[in-house]
Amino acid sequence: MPFIKLQFKPGLNRDQTDYSNEGGWFECDKIRFRSGYPEKLGGWQRYTSNSFQGVCRQMWNWSTTYSDNLLALGTHQKAYIENGGYYNDITPLRAVNPTIDTPDSNNCIYTNTTSPNVVTIQLPVAHEAETGDFVEISGVTGTIGGIPASQINGNHEITVITGLTFTIPVTGPVTSNVSGSGGTGIVIDFEIRPGFPITTAGYGWGTGTWGRDAWGLGSQEPVFFQQRDWWFDNFDNDLVMNIRNGTGYWWARGTTLDPATALSTRAITLQAYATAEGYSANAVPVKIMQLLVSQQDRHLLAFGSVPFGSTNVNDFDPMLIRWADQDTPGDWTPTDTNTAGDIRVSRGSRIVRALPSRQEILVWTDSHLYTLQFLGTTDVFGLQEYADNISVMSSRAMATASNITYWMGQDKFYAYTGRVETLPCTLRNHVFQNINMAQSDQVICSTNEQWNEVWWFYPSDSADYNNAYVVYNHLEKIWYYGTIERTAWLDTPLRRYPQAANTSLSDFSDGVLYNHEEGIDDDTDPLVAYIQSSDFDLGDGDVFMLSRRIIPDIGFSGSTANNPAVDMQIRTRNFPGSALTNNPNDSKIVVETSVDEFTSQVFMRARARQMAFKIRSEALGVQWQLGAPRLDAREDGRR
Repeated sequence: MPFIKLQFKPGLNRDQTDYSNEGGWFECDKIRFRSGYPEKLGGWQRYTSNSFQGVCRQMWNWSTTYSDNLLALGTHQKAYIENGGYYNDITPLRAVNPTIDTPDSNNCIYTNTTSPNVVTIQLPVAHEAETGDFVEISGVTGTIGGIPASQINGNHEITVITGLTFTIPVTGPVTSNVSGSGGTGIVIDFEIRPGFPITTAGYGWGTGTWGRDAWGLGSQEPVFFQQRDWWFDNFDNDLVMNIRNGTGYWWARGTTLDPATALSTRAITLQAYATAEGYSANAVPVKIMQLLVSQQDRHLLAFGSVPFGSTNVNDFDPMLIRWADQDTPGDWTPTDTNTAGDIRVSRGSRIVRALPSRQEILVWTDSHLYTLQFLGTTDVFGLQEYADNISVMSSRAMATASNITYWMGQDKFYAYTGRVETLPCTLRNHVFQNINMAQSDQVICSTNEQWNEVWWFYPSDSADYNNAYVVYNHLEKIWYYGTIERTAWLDTPLRRYPQAANTSLSDFSDGVLYNHEEGIDDDTDPLVAYIQSSDFDLGDGDVFMLSRRIIPDIGFSGSTANNPAVDMQIRTRNFPGSALTNNPNDSKIVVETSVDEFTSQVFMRARARQMAFKIRSEALGVQWQLGAPRLDAREDGRR
């Protein structure tokens, strides 16, 4: 009997049964398709040994006229600008900050040998801070209780003791008890309060920390706090940013040529920026869902805003769009001689996201899609409704590739090509029946244009953080999936590799930025990858077949291992509903063998009506692409 060529349709299909998808692929992890054939996914390496604090949800990359290549990162605890592998803390300060610069408030450092790794700070005024807030301390001099000033000056996460006192961690150890020391030039600045790492829901007692948000409301009061999300965009060299449904900020790069000096400043509120530019701070929106710069016409827009004339956050209108004067981001007062203004979206209950696309800005509400276009008339901008009865999984569940915008809805995928279409998906049930909808805010989408891919990361139904992904290859129009933990992803032409963020979930102190598609391993660990076919008949499926050997077709181009190899597995079954046939050593795998680049044929003995083919690698330095293996089999009776 001639050889059976094991050649399968590209892409994964989990929306059919294993047997009905004969001739296709059914399971995979960390693989992609190139020209119709599966290969191991590209690896990733840590971008820098430095780390950041908090769970990163947003990144933005831009270049300046000073040749800076800057990356903004927003976490639930901090805001950073990365340059050359270093993270510069630009987290805004609180609007009101106790400043210790009077005789009564100097020498406020206390130590006690019973707490060898803690320094206590006592203020003369209420600090109004909470455990988990961050402070910037400067001006401490000398050595206090054996602790040098260098351990105290700097940025610290605090633990609140009373309304006047808090502690900071130090390396220590404290060697003596000291009461009231540190010098007369001490300055303490409090940063804005950190947000939540994930969406948190519950009741008053038990939600958050004591004194924060819901604590004290009692067990009968339901509360719901969204995860901390940042939005970034650049206005020329500078950065505009806001916390979702919160305050807007402005970070100025400055004019100095020294990046160390230029990147050391903190962001300020948009109100403070407007005042510094000579405009009315009261006209600036005090609560914003998303800030965005319309780069073609140079307007700064606020999607979701308080109306003009209000400085009360309770007047927030989630369907209102406002914008500042053209090329003047500090002027939000509409007049006859400028272009500042507003427009309200009519349908839906809230704006979910605004995304620039070609010559328009796509605006999603929770039920409709609009386009916002610059008109160049006295109306400045105009809205047009494009689709109704749609859904959006999260505010970051959309991305544009090759002038088509894709996004994940609540139960299916969409594509905007000038009109809204449902995107056919062979993994629809696999994805939407396996999402933790309580944490749907975490779903992110981005592109990997090198491979013509659109990626979505999401939390599986058993996880509270993103741990799974699904990929749409828009060139080959196929889908595949797998497991990787990532909280943010950015594909940008300004950097060599796509970059993604992840954070240690134990204490949020080890945020890591990775270069993807660099190398072939999981940083310093092996990248485990596999793909398994659906069941296919041996012969016509009415008789048993005896499989005697398989001729591999595997390429190892790009491998760095001395002897790259993969495991090849043959799994057999007699009926679609039956278990995989048993083997004395393994109840699932009938044949498993290592295949390297010099393997010409593999002898085997497997007897069944159906078979599934699997290839897997789990060693360092192995890169592979599967071709079309051939199976030698003959009829072997009907029972």
